Amino acid sequence: MLESFLLTSRETLEASLVVGIVMAYLARTNNPQYKKNVYYGIIAGILLSIASAFIFTVIAGGFSGKGEEIFEGTTMLIGSFLLTTMILWMMRQRHISRHIESKVQKYVSHENGFFSHFGIFSLIFIAILREGVETVIFLNAASFSGGANFLGGTLGILAALITGYLFFMSALKINLRKLFGLSSILLILFAAGLVAHGIHEFEEAGLVSGLITPLFDINPPVRPDGSFSLLHENGIFGSFFKGMFGYNGNPSLLEVMAYLGYLGAILVLYLKIERDNRLGMKR
Repeated sequence: MLESFLLTSRETLEASLVVGIVMAYLARTNNPQYKKNVYYGIIAGILLSIASAFIFTVIAGGFSGKGEEIFEGTTMLIGSFLLTTMILWMMRQRHISRHIESKVQKYVSHENGFFSHFGIFSLIFIAILREGVETVIFLNAASFSGGANFLGGTLGILAALITGYLFFMSALKINLRKLFGLSSILLILFAAGLVAHGIHEFEEAGLVSGLITPLFDINPPVRPDGSFSLLHENGIFGSFFKGMFGYNGNPSLLEVMAYLGYLGAILVLYLKIERDNRLGMKR
């Protein structure tokens, strides 16, 4: 449930921030004639996101056996890649409001009225569609690893919408950098789990070798009645950590290498971004 909440809340909050920044700028510069284009962009983005979810479900339902394992593994790796690019992009955007406002200003000040209206529409449409499609991929990747939850996803969307609304109404003082920083840490661990689980699916399909399988086995023994203990990867706590962080009680060497290698690469990129940000602030 928590992983679904994090995924949908993060994606929805990013989309709502873009909408909020554009609407605030239009109100501040007395350009209400463009608001309808924002609404059109929101509606079009949501409808196409729903369509992409339907198409993805149809495609996913067409696989079985080895093909299903390959499809699920590929979806997990794509989901991890998209999560990673999203997190790294947000780390670089210290002035996201200024970045979006500069685009809106360019559209509004353009002499061609059609270009102005279409520019505002496309900015919102692409933002909503991008977050919508990413959410579809993330939630499906989470469901393949046993971590998706409809209630958690719904609560995440509602929480993000309320947070975004209150933030731009100045009713709630939120340090978005800290908020995104905390969620980024959890999502990085989730993405690492997707990488390891994707590799596991490829191993199951026979595409790659696990090198040493299993490398270790710390799963508690299955109970005589066939149930699992709490810390077993299929138990209550173990299944949560499996869905959230990619926990596996009996991983292969390749899975462990993929998990640790991903976290190491993210750490290197994070340190580089922080260094670049500090240098940028000094200029």
